[in-house]
Amino acid sequence: MAYDLLIKGGLVVDPSQSLHGIRDIALARGRVAAVEEGIPSGQAKNVVDASGLVVTPGLVDLHVHVFWGVSHFGIEPDPTCLSKGVTTAVDAGSAGATNFAGFRKYVIERSKTRLRAFLHISAQGLPYREIGELEDLRWADVPFAVEVARQHADVVLGIKVRLSQAQCGQNDLPALDRALDAATQLGKPVMVHVGDTYSPLEVILDRLRAGDVLTHAFTGRPHGVLDEKGRVIPAALEARKRGVVFDVGHGAGSFSFDVGDKALSQGFGPTTISSDLHHYSVNGPDYDLATTLSKYMRLGLSLDEAVRLATAAPAKVMGMEGRIGTLKVGAEGDVALFRLEEGRFTFTDS
Repeated sequence: MAYDLLIKGGLVVDPSQSLHGIRDIALARGRVAAVEEGIPSGQAKNVVDASGLVVTPGLVDLHVHVFWGVSHFGIEPDPTCLSKGVTTAVDAGSAGATNFAGFRKYVIERSKTRLRAFLHISAQGLPYREIGELEDLRWADVPFAVEVARQHADVVLGIKVRLSQAQCGQNDLPALDRALDAATQLGKPVMVHVGDTYSPLEVILDRLRAGDVLTHAFTGRPHGVLDEKGRVIPAALEARKRGVVFDVGHGAGSFSFDVGDKALSQGFGPTTISSDLHHYSVNGPDYDLATTLSKYMRLGLSLDEAVRLATAAPAKVMGMEGRIGTLKVGAEGDVALFRLEEGRFTFTDS
């Protein structure tokens, strides 16, 4: 038989190919082998009837926390990501230089979910909730971070830093500068957590480069992307022009419907939609990436645009464009099936 698996008759939504229509998806040897109408069932060892379902590339979540058992944020990736249609996820700084080797051996290499990571500039990562990991800047050891990131260059996408006052007090700019120093030496981006920072967002954005990721971009906490009149601040517009990525990172405390709606109405939507799924958000208000996409559809995004922001767009940020987040022939055989329901539902932000 030509194919290992055939997914028949679903509504295929693949923004990477501007594809929105009824198609069959055939997979062989772990890759997409064909996307066509009417592929005979007899050509595949296994057949899935996707009639009435939406078939997308496997979702790509740019912000999760899956260092279970070590980080206080940690949850297991396969039950919370893969089983919810997320085939690739990026851990956003749960591990630092002191414990990344363990994170790789016991989580990344043992999970069915394809995992990549941002290495925290704090050598300890995120083990403990009650003390901010960068209140003491000695944890921000640039040479150590660079050394470990180079040792694990195949899975480390860049450097993470959290700049809220609860994590670093008044050290936000020195912490950011150290993260940028490490990232520059590596030739990789930083992912920057904002919301309730000591310094204004304008000052933080001014330091960011093309490809750097501002996560929690639509937080309702102080120093956000909107000014006191609800207008997108000029610094955010300028940062987007030069290629800074504005990521949702919903989580338990980092997304506001009001901010997201007002920004979207001004043409300032997210570059990527991520969940920030972790121990404190997985049972609500976040739940999973599909729920976060549903919230943005409620704000006005089309199904196709919502899927793009959780497939092709994050794949590009990760440097994996054309390999994941797409159903192009030859791409990784990552497929997700969803049912699109209409009705009255209650969605909750952070």
